[in-house]
Order: sequence, then structure tokens, then C-alpha cells
Amino acid sequence: MELRQVRYFLALAEECHFGRAAARLHVAQPALSQQIKQLERELGIALFHRSTRHVELTEAGRHLTGYARTLLAEAERARVHMTELATGRAGRVSVGFIGTATYDVLPRVARTVRAQLPHITLELHGELLTPQLADGLLAGTYDLAVLRSGTAGTEGVSLTPLRTEPLIAVLPAHHPLAACEQIPLGSLADEPFVIHPSQPRSAMYDRVLSACNRAGFQPASLIEVGETATLVVLVAAGHGVALVPQSVQSLRLDGVTYLPLTETETIDLVLARRAERNSPATQQVASVIEQCVHSSK
Repeated sequence: MELRQVRYFLALAEECHFGRAAARLHVAQPALSQQIKQLERELGIALFHRSTRHVELTEAGRHLTGYARTLLAEAERARVHMTELATGRAGRVSVGFIGTATYDVLPRVARTVRAQLPHITLELHGELLTPQLADGLLAGTYDLAVLRSGTAGTEGVSLTPLRTEPLIAVLPAHHPLAACEQIPLGSLADEPFVIHPSQPRSAMYDRVLSACNRAGFQPASLIEVGETATLVVLVAAGHGVALVPQSVQSLRLDGVTYLPLTETETIDLVLARRAERNSPATQQVASVIEQCVHSSK
């Protein structure tokens, strides 16, 4: 039973007149009659009582009418869904975020996708480290990853710059320098530093130690933590100080003070995707991420 036959049958069932049904379908009446006869032969049962003046559904025809409407409705739903998939308006997209993008970028992306692309299912994963994201991208765990540049130069990954932001200091609120408007990084030379872990391709670890080195010192001791929120909590508890991207200020916790540095130390945020095998939905969500970051600058 072909969809064309189902459409022809339903038009005749609703019109009960070959001429009107043929006109509605924009086909010749003999072609309509031929398709109905073929459908009856395939099903092995008459669907219409015919006379020179009247066309009427048989009992089998009345039963088939419900199925026919369901089949056509499902076919249209399938067509619409395939169109949405082809144009990126539907699908499933998994996005991973480094910790420092979890607090400002992730919520905006979630809200915007929900408003602009309601048929896309987003899987959002926050508080991840750049090495995890780079590996997960190539393994297919994530379709997109928002991470730090300079560490994900893996073959098969395409990077799109999102923003450059300054590094700022995070101090306990009771720290003697907490009342300053800005501080030189060298003023923290004797402080223990709370820092992201030292892993291959770890962006923040290398970036913080390089900044300290340019300021003329290496931290006396390091406390490594995997999550940015935990890092800030440890600073609030007085375990040390930290350097973080400016966007971390959106994570508002009691007991800490965020201070600009007199030096210009920056770090880049990038959007990573596989160089190939990206679905239309992935490309749509990538555009939303770029839109969300650029609109917040």
C-alpha cells in the first residue's frame, strides 16, 4: 500500500464522488479509479460500493479511513522532522564546557537554544577540564566543546575563537590586599596558589605559572583542584590565592574578592568541534554559542 494510494483513497472517502476527488487531487478521473481498484486488489477487499449515481464506503472502507488518516499524519510528521534534521532545527547535541565557561556561557546557551531551537535536545556537561573535552570531542562523547586555546591542537579538531579575557586575582575577603583596586601579580609571590591540575594540555595550569614567571616568581606551593567552584571555595576558606579568567566573577561566593592585575595577562576561550562529521544541528548550536559569547562582550 503506497502513500499515494492512501491519499487517493482518503480523498474519495471524503468526497464520495470520483470527479470531485480527482479534481481535488489534480489527477485524471481514470487514474484515480485505477489506483483505487489496485488498492482493493492488494487488500483483497472492496472499499467502496459504486453505482452510476453514488459512491459509498463499505464497512472495510470505513475501517481503513482511520488508518489512512493516521498514516498520512505520520508521514507528514516524518517529513517535517526530516526537514528539521536536515536544516539543523532538530536533533541531539552534546556540549562540554570548561569550568570557567560553566557559569556564564552555559546558562545563556541553554536559554537561547531553548528559545530559538526548541526541537534540539541539548546535553550540557559543565565543570570539565580542557584535556577531557579535547579527548571527548574526538571520541564522540561531545559534539562541541568550549575550552581554552593553546592546548587542544589535536589533529581533526577545528577551533573558533570566542573571546580573550584578562586573568584576575582571587583573594580571601580578609586578605590585606583585598581592599585594593588592583594589584601587581608580584605582590602574591609569597602566597600559596590554588590552581587547576597539571595535566598534559592543561590550559590554566600552564597559563597561571607562566604569568607568575613573567612577574618574577614561582608560587611557593600549589593546591591543585579540578573544579573552578571548588578552587574559589578554597580561596574563600583561606587556603591560598588564585588567578582565574575574569568571567569567573559571575560565580559569586561569599568570602572572596576579585581584583584586576596591573599587568595584562589574558587567556583565550575557543569553541572546538570535529573537523568533519558535524550534523546540521551541531552547526546550529555552534552558531548559538558564538552568538551568546559575542553578545556578552
